[in-house]
Amino acid sequence: MSETKQLPKREAVTEKMTWDLTKIFLNDAAFETAFKKLQNDLTSASQYKGSLNKGASEFLKALEWVLAVSRELEAIYVYSHLKNDQDTSNTTYQALHARASSLLSQTSEAISWFEPEVLSLSDDTIWGYFDQEPKLAVYRHFIQQLVDNRAHVLPEEQEALLAAAGEIMESPGSTFSVLNNADLAFPTIDDENGEKVQLSHGVYGQMMESTNRRVREDAFKGVYSIYKQFQNTFATTLTTNVKTHNYEAKVRHYDSARQAALSNNHIPESVYDTLVDVVNNHLDLLHRYMKLRKRLLKVDKLHMYDVYTPLLGEAPISYTYDKAVDKALEALKPMGEDYLSIVQKAFDERWIDVVENKGKRSGAYSSGAYDTNPYILLNWHDTLDQLFTLVHEMGHSVHSYLTRHHQPYVYGDYSIFLAEIASTTNENILTEHLLETEKDPRVRAYVLNHFLDGFKGTIFRQTQFAEFEHFMHVEDAKGNALTSEFLSDAYGKLNQKYYGEAVEDDPEIHLEWARIPHFYYNYYVFQYATGFSAASSLANKILNEGPEALDHYLSYLKSGNSDYPIEVMKKAGVDMTQSTYIEDAMKVFEERLNELEKLVAELEKN
Repeated sequence: MSETKQLPKREAVTEKMTWDLTKIFLNDAAFETAFKKLQNDLTSASQYKGSLNKGASEFLKALEWVLAVSRELEAIYVYSHLKNDQDTSNTTYQALHARASSLLSQTSEAISWFEPEVLSLSDDTIWGYFDQEPKLAVYRHFIQQLVDNRAHVLPEEQEALLAAAGEIMESPGSTFSVLNNADLAFPTIDDENGEKVQLSHGVYGQMMESTNRRVREDAFKGVYSIYKQFQNTFATTLTTNVKTHNYEAKVRHYDSARQAALSNNHIPESVYDTLVDVVNNHLDLLHRYMKLRKRLLKVDKLHMYDVYTPLLGEAPISYTYDKAVDKALEALKPMGEDYLSIVQKAFDERWIDVVENKGKRSGAYSSGAYDTNPYILLNWHDTLDQLFTLVHEMGHSVHSYLTRHHQPYVYGDYSIFLAEIASTTNENILTEHLLETEKDPRVRAYVLNHFLDGFKGTIFRQTQFAEFEHFMHVEDAKGNALTSEFLSDAYGKLNQKYYGEAVEDDPEIHLEWARIPHFYYNYYVFQYATGFSAASSLANKILNEGPEALDHYLSYLKSGNSDYPIEVMKKAGVDMTQSTYIEDAMKVFEERLNELEKLVAELEKN
């Protein structure tokens, strides 16, 4: 009997393939010192509370104290979550992260008085302070955002209660994360070579791209058998999460949870609706792509486990991590020397945790704080898709780096709405590079297939998620119970609408809602789709409109929160209040679908 392949334990991973978190804190003892310092600093809250009406100087002192403790908290929290994510089964770092999460709630509670107290002052008083104290000038946009939300900020006592309950309100997402990443035991299947492989989130993604249909089916049914087993638990965590969003929106006097979530970044709800409308109007393109997939895979029935595998069989191109590093540097040359120097720094200074290990958080992300490196988590496999993931997350990290090096702390972050634009611009740049440099028809067809799948996953799929997320919040607000049966029935129908009649209505896919972490992120997923659409436009400008377009793009990367997201993007050359940028992205999808169909026809002749 062949031996089952197991993921390595964390301590077995070579150092060069791990991130260097000593740049945040040299060790856990240094973390503890910072932790205790912040706890002590929080006791100073009483010195500043109630002082905002005592003049411009006191207003400035209180504002800078609030920002200082928030800045301290960021490094503490980031260190704890990165340590926890590298091995979620490590009880030491589970506890450390839990303590940091608790400290986050304590910090929120300690500064919860600030916003209500600012808004207890009249506009004349607030802006009079700015006239009197020149050092306040840098904070004008920050305070303007608070004033703009005046109608949704509660009295001080109520804000304190909500802040104190923050850890409780985050518990549905925390419970999901532990269950999904640490506690679920997925079955073992036979891989293409007949060797036993235990499924994990990372392995599952790899198996879905297998050219062996039996492997895909076994992985698909194996993973969903576990989610079916725990469907009622997942329905409970997700329902509680939705109820939390609706409750917070209600007590803050918003019309809906969506309005509350989008208002944080001053995004009109029409942007969300426009995305869903435009994508729904172009579902025929996705249906057409699924029909092409069914024909090329030569299957009587196209199942959901068939929608990720390459259309042309085994990949004619793959990358080890080292080769991917070289290719990323080569592809990103149009971004300029300054941009490339930051990418090189990421590789040289170990910003990246590369390989999958036992207990490691699934997926990939870029994370960090103002005073840390913008770290990247990967779960590497030698595929073209992983090259795209590397370039994608690098887009986030360079965005973070440039923002933090060109903005003061108060604006040293950027909204979620802007985040996915930088990452997917990189993906589009990489696609163009591969299509320009790869002349082998099979490789070109594979790259086109990859682009279409990426578009499917980022615009069509994330819009599907967005539509379902809004559906859940609306139904809960109506008083309907979000049982596992109710959610599965609704999700199955939505999935059929998106993928069309060419794809079978597999019962397993009805449970997909149970395994999507982003449903816990509060109206996050739509921004993948809007971001990819905007990125398509920006990549085109960078490649075809010369240095001025690149300068505008880099200015966006450096802007942080110094202006509202919609305005930042207008300056970069994309008006996201209109539908044009999404329509243009759909045109690119159609053009590349046309090209793939033509290329495949030529390959079939030969």
